[in-house]
Amino acid sequence: MSAIESVLVENRVFPPPESAVKGARISGMDAYNALCAEAEKDFEGFWARLARDNVVWTKPFTKTLNESNAPFYKWFEDGELNASANCLDKHIGTATEGKTAIIFEADDGAVTRVTYKELLARVSQFANALKAQGINKGDRVIIYMPMTIEGVVAMQACARIGATHSVVFGGFSAKALNERIIDAGAVAVITANFQMRGGKELPLKSIVDEGIAMGGCDTLRSVLVFMRTPTACNMVAGRDKTFDEVLQGQGSECAPVAVGAEHPLFILYTSGSTGKPKGVQHSTGGYLLWANLTMQWTFDIRPSDIFWCTADIGWITGHTYVAYGPLAAGATQVIFEGVPTYPNAGRFWQMIEKHKVTVFYTAPTAIRSLIKAAEGDEKVHPARSDLSSLRILGSVGEPINPEAWMWYHKHVGGERCPIVDTFWQTETGGHMITPLPGATPLVPGSCTLPLPGIMAAIVDEVGNDIPNGSGGMLVVKRPWPSMIRTIWGDPERFRKSYFPEEMGGRLYLAGDGAVRSADRGYFRITGRIDDVLNVSGHRLGTMEIESALVSKTDLVAEAAVVGRPDDLTGEAICAFVVLKRSRPTGDEAKQIANELRNWVAKEIGPIAKPKDIRFGDNLPKTRSGKIMRRLLRSIAKGEAITQDTSTLENPAILEQLAEKL
Repeated sequence: MSAIESVLVENRVFPPPESAVKGARISGMDAYNALCAEAEKDFEGFWARLARDNVVWTKPFTKTLNESNAPFYKWFEDGELNASANCLDKHIGTATEGKTAIIFEADDGAVTRVTYKELLARVSQFANALKAQGINKGDRVIIYMPMTIEGVVAMQACARIGATHSVVFGGFSAKALNERIIDAGAVAVITANFQMRGGKELPLKSIVDEGIAMGGCDTLRSVLVFMRTPTACNMVAGRDKTFDEVLQGQGSECAPVAVGAEHPLFILYTSGSTGKPKGVQHSTGGYLLWANLTMQWTFDIRPSDIFWCTADIGWITGHTYVAYGPLAAGATQVIFEGVPTYPNAGRFWQMIEKHKVTVFYTAPTAIRSLIKAAEGDEKVHPARSDLSSLRILGSVGEPINPEAWMWYHKHVGGERCPIVDTFWQTETGGHMITPLPGATPLVPGSCTLPLPGIMAAIVDEVGNDIPNGSGGMLVVKRPWPSMIRTIWGDPERFRKSYFPEEMGGRLYLAGDGAVRSADRGYFRITGRIDDVLNVSGHRLGTMEIESALVSKTDLVAEAAVVGRPDDLTGEAICAFVVLKRSRPTGDEAKQIANELRNWVAKEIGPIAKPKDIRFGDNLPKTRSGKIMRRLLRSIAKGEAITQDTSTLENPAILEQLAEKL
């Protein structure tokens, strides 16, 4: 393979401000380098020290890392702990117990505060309710909830009794839910009647009912429903119960169940390059260590901070930096139910002012859409809000383009807040490559350097290191505590997906291309190397979207999906479709395209709707029948076709597929 060409050169450098360096947990590059040297010198000793210092163990571990069955690594395997006790119980009897754990702002602006002590009582009571439903250690529970305190309580309550949770984002369809209930073998679903987003009631419970009705959910015994709004929903006698019903008579004390460090804390499904979602399995001990440590290192979290991560608990970011990390670190955090544009696009900035947020963590897509809104309407510009409380900004989900970085730095951070541009994945459990606010000189668009103990590198197809300045594939050379343990129920797929044989079977392949700058050795992520798109920070497999299109059997004969760059969402979904009838044109084509968009939304969820749909008499294929995706990517981008198309059976289709609707 020729090296992935890197065209972006970025010369702007922003050293960390003195205010961030002073008193930081990792202060200055010397402190960062010292930790990296410690990890290099004594890898296991480094991780053992951190695990002893940052996790409360009910039974201390004696084995740090077991590599005997690589890539199925085990960390701290003979140690025992409980994740919920590490987030809540450990604060009881300290100054933190009376501190606000969560400031919850609902869609309509109503604010509720919960202290650590109150949160522990709520989690314990809900854990008792789960036990009363016959849910035990090792059982799997699906959580399909809005962004409310109850969502976090449900996750923590599962962890408390040793049940493994699998959160499904509230925007996913009935079919996606059905697949996950079946794959995880879930015994219960925890959901709400509705969720509130942008002033609207959106159904959740009816989608759960629809998902279960599709069949195959044989393990499922109970559905627990949080009544988020007064609107009634269908309740199935014997199976469905409201939160009020199950909490009745339950005490607010529940002893946390100790589990082995390798016990699965959660399964989180993510899109792969084949159609079937992958159940990423995370352990309890290693995951929790990293969730707590990265709060301390990346966000330099301090007792006085008000931390706000805008991610939904349905994604990994909402697991690590809403449900577990901030609580393990004893921080006060904001949880927001709504959307950034309701009642107006200044909502984020108004909330930062209102709650005096000090550390703000959001996605580039949100930043880009708010730039657009602010440029069109000065009333929602961040300059209209007092953002002087901010001290650190963060970016997550996809690479941030340098111009959005500069706007964020200038208009939100007032040119005084370091931006931590964090690279990590569902599979990594927590940050991997990121600047440190009190140490790393910042370069817009670069996630800079790996965290201490993370042995990241850029290699070619067979795993050889590539010199700085040339692009290649991002890998991690040594295991780390919060890494994925396996794909639930499919160890072979885990091995193939992440530890390919051609690279020796021990390098973790991130699936992203990257380049290191020649001058500083800083990493910059250049995008996926497989057929996975990153739309608004959410990973979507092209295969899944293709399968959804083709499942509309009355209409679609064939479909191919590629990504193209998009100013707002980072990547946009572009679908090329061959119908079972003649190729439509004009208004009819527009009407069919909309029908297909709505169909995909129903099959996968609105997030997967193709932005572009183009119709052709057939698709460009090689002689062996393989779809020429590279060619389609060029067409989607509107590039001139330079590659050889002589092998095409029907060159006229190139013009057809270039037509925009």
